[in-house]
Amino acid sequence: MRFLGNIEAKIDAKGRIFLPSAFRKVLQVSGEDTLVLRKDVFQPCLVLYPKSVWDFHLDTLRQKLNRWNPEHQQILRQFVFDAEQITLDGNGRFLIPKRFFDKTTLGADVRFVGMDDTIEIWNSASGSTPLMDPKEFGEKLSTIMANED
Repeated sequence: MRFLGNIEAKIDAKGRIFLPSAFRKVLQVSGEDTLVLRKDVFQPCLVLYPKSVWDFHLDTLRQKLNRWNPEHQQILRQFVFDAEQITLDGNGRFLIPKRFFDKTTLGADVRFVGMDDTIEIWNSASGSTPLMDPKEFGEKLSTIMANED
């Protein structure tokens, strides 16, 4: 399952938004009907995980954590604390819970960005960009791709 695209959209006054049809098609072909929404760990955006992808990441995290270590339990708790299961309505819309607006810079105008097996939701009106300087990007990509393990 791969999401690709950069699509602008609007959140309505009730906090609902249409998942772009290109992304809905990927979900349908993959047999996914449930998503998980949470704030990104590093950036002021939201991330939509197909349920199977969420389960994989959660299982991977759980395997690396010791259930009997209080710090590890806190990390897991914080990771899942704001996760919200999302189901699209018959029109392909979903509701963004109000608490997510306080944790991000989202406004009425947003941008969906396909990020391989997840979808990010960014504020498109804030002027901030999720991208690095093109020269820096080229240098870092070159370093990563030239690095042979």
